[in-house]
Amino acid sequence: MSLAEFSLIERIRTRTRARADVVLGIGDDAALLQPRAGEQLVVTADTLNSGVHFPAETPPYDIGWKTLAVNLSDLASMGARPAWCVLALSLPDADPEWVDAFADGFFALADAHDIVLIGGDTTRGPLSLSVTAMGQVAPGTALRRDGARVGDDVWVSGTLGDAAVALRAWQGGTLDVRRTSDDAQVDFLRQRLARPTPRVALGCALAGVAHAAVDISDGLLADLGHICERSGVGAELDPERLPVSPAARARVGQSHAREAALRGGDDYELCFTAAPAQRTAIDALATRLALPLTRIGEIVPGHAVSTGSDATGPRGYEHFTEL
Repeated sequence: MSLAEFSLIERIRTRTRARADVVLGIGDDAALLQPRAGEQLVVTADTLNSGVHFPAETPPYDIGWKTLAVNLSDLASMGARPAWCVLALSLPDADPEWVDAFADGFFALADAHDIVLIGGDTTRGPLSLSVTAMGQVAPGTALRRDGARVGDDVWVSGTLGDAAVALRAWQGGTLDVRRTSDDAQVDFLRQRLARPTPRVALGCALAGVAHAAVDISDGLLADLGHICERSGVGAELDPERLPVSPAARARVGQSHAREAALRGGDDYELCFTAAPAQRTAIDALATRLALPLTRIGEIVPGHAVSTGSDATGPRGYEHFTEL
């Protein structure tokens, strides 16, 4: 059985909750919002396509989670508090069980980060999901890509390369994205690919601490390269310091895990730069958030990211480019 369009919309609308700053939500041609006085609006948008951003057989709960997670990660990299989002769904068939499971994953993450769905669109077509997410920051406090300074430390959160290692395992037929694995390390990798954790609390806490930030969606080299380009600086990384997980190391070995950390995408960790004087504050922040924060290099004069090796190859994922 398939749902009619308005039945699908109503099925999703019942999962939303009221907020005082939503004057008018789902049900009209557009929403009416009341931003906080004196704050700036932060807006981002991402689209996920089946077979490009997730395996086609990925469970709908995980698709719902990741659809929102990638947008929350963008807000986190700007230091923004999440507020509202809109969702556009292209579905080959509006199966009610699939829609309910998708909504379970989407709203589990939305409720955890106090972001409310205020509208969107539905259409029949290949499976594709788009979210526009909005957050708020105090004027002058947003983390940007153009603020890195020569002498800054380069930091990353969490561990890197896990999603890339998981993707490679799935491509090789040794990881099933559809179900939990009895092997704890394999399941850790599966979760890192299917349900990334947006570092919202970290992003908000870095205001006044970090000079620049970016979320790692296309690979560390590529995304740190965006900071360097926008800031007019270079970066020198120490590959020995890259935080790789025991699961990734056990799966592919230290060398390949390090390459995945440098070039793999879908981590959705934060990379940020800060003055050396902030090291104690950042270490304290890591303890408070129970989140590893690792210093992996420094900002230097120049225009590129260096790893101290002659290795060549793709620096990260790029759409419309054959890798």
